[in-house]
Amino acid sequence: MIYRFLHLVDCCLACFLLWLITMLYGVAWSVYYTRLLVIVFVLCFCFFYNFQLYRSWRGWKYCKEFFAITRAWAGVIAALLAYFFLFKISEAYSRVVLLAWSLVTPFVLFLSHLAVRRVLRYYRAKGKNIRHAVIVGAGELGLRAARRIENVPWAGIEVVGFFDDKIELGATLHALGKPLLGRTDDVEEYLRSHDLDYVYIALPLRAEKKIFKILKDCRDLGARLYLVPDIYVFGLHHAEIQSLGDMLILNFNPDLEWKRSFDICFSLLVLIALSPLYFLIALCIKLDSRGPVLFKHKRIMATGRPFYCLKFRTMEVGAEQRLQELLASDASMRAEWEQSYKLKNDPRITRIGRFLRRTSLDELPQFINVLRGEMSVVGARPIVGKELEDYYKTNDERSAGRYCSMKPGITGLWQVMKRSDIVDYKERVELDDWYVLNVSLKTDLYIILKTIACMFNGKGAY
Repeated sequence: MIYRFLHLVDCCLACFLLWLITMLYGVAWSVYYTRLLVIVFVLCFCFFYNFQLYRSWRGWKYCKEFFAITRAWAGVIAALLAYFFLFKISEAYSRVVLLAWSLVTPFVLFLSHLAVRRVLRYYRAKGKNIRHAVIVGAGELGLRAARRIENVPWAGIEVVGFFDDKIELGATLHALGKPLLGRTDDVEEYLRSHDLDYVYIALPLRAEKKIFKILKDCRDLGARLYLVPDIYVFGLHHAEIQSLGDMLILNFNPDLEWKRSFDICFSLLVLIALSPLYFLIALCIKLDSRGPVLFKHKRIMATGRPFYCLKFRTMEVGAEQRLQELLASDASMRAEWEQSYKLKNDPRITRIGRFLRRTSLDELPQFINVLRGEMSVVGARPIVGKELEDYYKTNDERSAGRYCSMKPGITGLWQVMKRSDIVDYKERVELDDWYVLNVSLKTDLYIILKTIACMFNGKGAY
């Protein structure tokens, strides 16, 4: 709530500074400046959110946040320059005012963020706004990590306890006032039954099998995983060095700023441009059969957390109950469902639903999921928890971790290749693996263009 409020304050602050500098310089206010205030507010609202200015900055240095503000502000200024150029109205504004405003604003915004961080530091040091963590490894490295975290109470991180295979270390842990919660193999079960925010792996690199096991088993259990290395190089995909105070950690949660910015812009464009089509589809669904327009289905997003994936309803009401009846009475249908979690000739699909599936128009509401930060335009397939357990964790020890390192997509390689015609589920997992390991803007644009072509030919969609 604090950061949402700060988001609005930043937007208003940028507008206020423009008005203040205009008044101080003695420039007469006009309708052009009023229009500019509205544009500035909208641009700040979008760019500041897209550049993740309101993420958690626990343990980060101030310069990192200042650079993030500077990049976001540069995007706002670039958009304004494009606006002036396209509409050729730069003569209506004072160049001195705009220059002064452009230079002063990022520093004032940083001061406002600095004030908020100071307030949060104060409350966290008092035991408020706390996040909970466990440390895997109670050796010298793990104990040092616990002491460092205790030395930065403003980060608001409380160590709940330790996991280690050397049970005899209990006396040493007692001196820290932290319990030994179990062995390293018990971490997965503990995360399933407790709501934790962070897991710090402080094992020596020679324990690579234990480290990989924790990464494989715990990536989808809701907590963020970090490695506290005893060297400065660790060759893992999607690993980023960060700092917690003066302690180095490795972040296994990739932060693709360009991808989030692209997702927001592309989704807004689609929602605005296709708004009449959304209304028409909703009307057809209501006229075709009784029931809601949208269908919500629980899927898995980044870090393994569940979310409700939105689609236009393509099935009759009570489809889940009828599915159980169909599978119980028809062995061939049951075998097909167990292989792909889909039925090629599904009798539950409505007339308009069959058309929507054939053209993939039923996926359009997922752009709302993208704006909410639950999905990406391009990514791995949105799957259910059972698929993650039955296929990704059995295919390769790293497949489940790779999947949970990135948001699922509306479209992806599976949709532009064979789509639902893929017989071997392992091939789907391998396609998702390939995308996560080779994600790029060029790849995303190529997949989007191929998806549009697939929507017209309807191959593999049912």
